[in-house]
Amino acid sequence: MKLATLKSDSRDGRLVVVSRDLAWCADAHQVAPTLQAALDDWERCEPELRSLSDELERETIPRERFHERDALSPLPRAFQWADGSAYVNHVELVRKARNAEMPETFWTDPLMYQGGSDAFLAPRADIPLGDTAWGCDMEGEVAVITGDAPAGCSVEDAAKSIRLVMLVNDVSLRGLIPGELAKGFGFFQSKPPSAFSPVAVTPDELGDAWDGKKLHLPLLVKYNGELFGKAECGIDMTFDFGQLVAHLAKTRPVTAGTIVGSGTVSNKLDDGPGKPISEGGVGYSCIAEIRMIETIKDGKPTTPFMQYGDTVRIEMKDRDGKSIFGAIEQEVVKA
Repeated sequence: MKLATLKSDSRDGRLVVVSRDLAWCADAHQVAPTLQAALDDWERCEPELRSLSDELERETIPRERFHERDALSPLPRAFQWADGSAYVNHVELVRKARNAEMPETFWTDPLMYQGGSDAFLAPRADIPLGDTAWGCDMEGEVAVITGDAPAGCSVEDAAKSIRLVMLVNDVSLRGLIPGELAKGFGFFQSKPPSAFSPVAVTPDELGDAWDGKKLHLPLLVKYNGELFGKAECGIDMTFDFGQLVAHLAKTRPVTAGTIVGSGTVSNKLDDGPGKPISEGGVGYSCIAEIRMIETIKDGKPTTPFMQYGDTVRIEMKDRDGKSIFGAIEQEVVKA
């Protein structure tokens, strides 16, 4: 089942079910007015939404064309947005870029920060940037939306709480990060609003690409129209989504509608840090990584961070080459 939130007079939009080919949608207001409302009453709403989805596929109910440009992020705002850093190769590279040592515990205990969740960008909305000196970077990730999970739940129970899967562009301002982290109190100004894919899908929609805790497909990142990354999400993921949700729930309950991100998808190559696509690698899901590779090779980075007018497209296709979640497609503009 595929769900989306279309723009409406409400800041939380209106919930629709979307056809598997992303061509059509049907209003779901009779089941739940918003995705958050559906998540709050999932046991009742989920089978009703599935029935609506089946009717949409059979073309037995009123439908309308689905246009990704009309979609908000599936949850335009959320009670909680917690982003992990499950791909430790990425952590290692960006810390090297800041000349920061990486403790051994990073391989055994997930990193996670709590981001701003009150105003997500739409998947086709511009990225407003106040100053290019802030070092604007895209970060292509996978994210899940959970139901309720009790404090102290097991990894297995945490995985069972996953309701939906989607993609995210976790925008980062690399130039502001070092100063903020030096204060010892975490990200804030360096993490502006993120954007999520036009569509969120139930895990069963992913077939054998979803193993219950990980997604096993490449994440396609295009930068200014050129393929920049195609990292495989199921490879080099040190912490799976069950572990990430359980980490979040260690000391407090997780409530329905919580979004948990994987962190930047990142692959090693031959036990090295990875290579650009042009050199036979799978590329990168953010600019910071290629800058680190350039520093390792040449002593300094040459790829600039995003400038006004730069574009990013983040998408995932199934094994038949069809888009699963629709595409995040954004341009950096002067705020």
